[in-house]
Amino acid sequence: MFPMILSACRRLAGTLSVPVAALFLVLPGGAQALELPDLIEHVKPSVVVVGTYQRTRSPAFAMRGSGFIVGDGTLVATNAHVVPEVLDPSGGEALVIQVLAGREGGQQRAARMVALDRPHDLALLRIDGAPLPPLALASGATVREGEAVAFTGFPIGGILGLSPVTHRGIVSAVTPIALPGGNAQQINEKVIRRLKSGTFDVYQLDATAYPGNSGGPLFEMRNGEVIGIINMVFVKGTKEAALSQPSGISFAIPVHFLREMLGNLK
Repeated sequence: MFPMILSACRRLAGTLSVPVAALFLVLPGGAQALELPDLIEHVKPSVVVVGTYQRTRSPAFAMRGSGFIVGDGTLVATNAHVVPEVLDPSGGEALVIQVLAGREGGQQRAARMVALDRPHDLALLRIDGAPLPPLALASGATVREGEAVAFTGFPIGGILGLSPVTHRGIVSAVTPIALPGGNAQQINEKVIRRLKSGTFDVYQLDATAYPGNSGGPLFEMRNGEVIGIINMVFVKGTKEAALSQPSGISFAIPVHFLREMLGNLK
């Protein structure tokens, strides 16, 4: 059926003297599809590096993960495990973010934590200075397996250079964060704690994320709305407890938990 439709569209395009691609810009419901390069250009200025700064340290800036701008433009969403539990006040260590994309070039902003959701490994930071462009968060619509997605962040920290990197793939499964092991050797303390506190669904991705991607946005390929927050420690440590070697599977926390945090903050 699709080849017949495509052939008909090509004939129509020839009649109207317009590119056939233009006929596929409008999706059902009137929404316009965006090309991936356009999405990346839109997302990159809102993705930041989360880390700490200490002038007497070498290097002075230590990256801990990725984050992205939300809300009024002065809030950064990231994973809770990305934010250090303790800073060294005697050495002047401070929580900061770095903005590495956009017309203004690199910026470093002081940050402070204003909300924490440890059960879902999420944190909200407030940053100093003028607002930055926030990303739109998807509504409560159900994310379907097979949806095309992409995520932007800073994989492997400064080893590859601190510049935003984008990977794309699909949501390969919507799966509980913890499953009982097949035998006693496959159950550790983290799995037991998660099963007791209650499981929730996470997104399993077929694209590979790396250390440093934690806290970055997972967004729809259709319109760039954020549907999840990449997580490389909290989820994998629970999901993959039964594996003798870590897999290349990546996971993301659904964005509705972040929306609840923002609602509570208001």
